[in-house]
Amino acid sequence: MSIKTATLNGVATIEIARPEKKNALTVAMYEAMTAALHAAKADPAVRAVLITGQPGVFTSGNDIEDFMTRAPGQGSDAMDSPVFLFMRALLDCDKPVVAAVTGAAVGIGTTMLLHCDFVYVSDEARLAMPFVALGLVPEFGSSLVVPQLMGHRKAAEKLLLGDPFTPEQAVECGIANAVLPAAEVVNHARRVAERFNTLPPGAVREAKQLMRAPQHKMLLEVIATEGELFARRLRSPEAMEAFQAFFQKRKPDFSKF
Repeated sequence: MSIKTATLNGVATIEIARPEKKNALTVAMYEAMTAALHAAKADPAVRAVLITGQPGVFTSGNDIEDFMTRAPGQGSDAMDSPVFLFMRALLDCDKPVVAAVTGAAVGIGTTMLLHCDFVYVSDEARLAMPFVALGLVPEFGSSLVVPQLMGHRKAAEKLLLGDPFTPEQAVECGIANAVLPAAEVVNHARRVAERFNTLPPGAVREAKQLMRAPQHKMLLEVIATEGELFARRLRSPEAMEAFQAFFQKRKPDFSKF
């Protein structure tokens, strides 16, 4: 297992710990993170959740080889797959979620940040959502939330062209709260999470619910639509070419499509 969990001083920590694979996420890792989020939600001793990675990398996104062998099904089956169950668990977590982005955050490494309540990025972080370059479509509600945050044109740079953005740009567009030196980002995020030990937990939960409620139903609908298209695109000739090029360490050739 490459997910480490611990609860200390009211904070449930979920640590992505697979540095030898740049913290690429497998199905088993999604299952472990989902279980950790459910446990944190159910534990009255937990006042906040902290999600972090390893020095130099938050997560490089999905482990493509693992993902392709256990790809989500289509239709309603897609929403029952481990990756979408993780999405739902993060959306449904009624306690504050703080992310400490310790380095590269690619694909779902960036889109999961859209659903955290606080995001602190290291000065070494680089965020990117290269779905289209892989023959896929945006996921985790990013097709809705990113244009809301950035406007259509800036969102097109990030979602259609897949342009990466810097920590400072993440703060400027509203994805992150602040940029911190790499050595300080996790400790700072933990201190923020621990502040909820002194606040009334019921009021915190209800305030978070109020903040999220106006868009919650629409977000679930968008995620379902994205998920159906994403599952279909995984089996498309364009995606097959992109993945083959990845494994063969060459540039994909989309000229024949």
